[in-house]
Amino acid sequence: MKVREGHKVSDSQAKVREAVMGNLADRIEEYLKMILNDSEEGYVVLQRGFLADFFSCAPSQINYVLTTRFTAEKGYLVESRRGGGGYLRIIKLGLDPDGKFQRLMGELIGEEMSQDRAYDLIDRLQEEEIFTKREAVLIKSIFADRLLTDLTPSADALRARLMKEILANMCRDDINN
Repeated sequence: MKVREGHKVSDSQAKVREAVMGNLADRIEEYLKMILNDSEEGYVVLQRGFLADFFSCAPSQINYVLTTRFTAEKGYLVESRRGGGGYLRIIKLGLDPDGKFQRLMGELIGEEMSQDRAYDLIDRLQEEEIFTKREAVLIKSIFADRLLTDLTPSADALRARLMKEILANMCRDDINN
């Protein structure tokens, strides 16, 4: 999908832009969800500046919507590259239409995850054939205490964040089709 700078605004997109009800963040979220639903690829690529101009707001407002309303727990993954040629890629995560997997991921992993808990979860995901044996071994090597404790005083928090990121990417519709 091409970066949507300068694309023609459809009637439905114009309605979103001109919507009186709801606040700016709601309108931005509604617009992004609408173009995601229209996307055959399962993701959209946009420029932050284009969105800010389209909604007559600061780019920080776009960032706010992305960080609060397009999270892995809500079924989305956002990739961002800043700068002149920067872009945003918003990816709709798959596996189930009600987002049960994403909620389970948040509840199961939490804010911290010990090496033992991580290894148990990786083993379970391998048993369920979500990870191959090779993927499981590679991920376990990254989650080892001997590696993470040297990097940060909060290895369990880093491990939890890494696990959520890995699982979010395993749910990407754009790479699982």
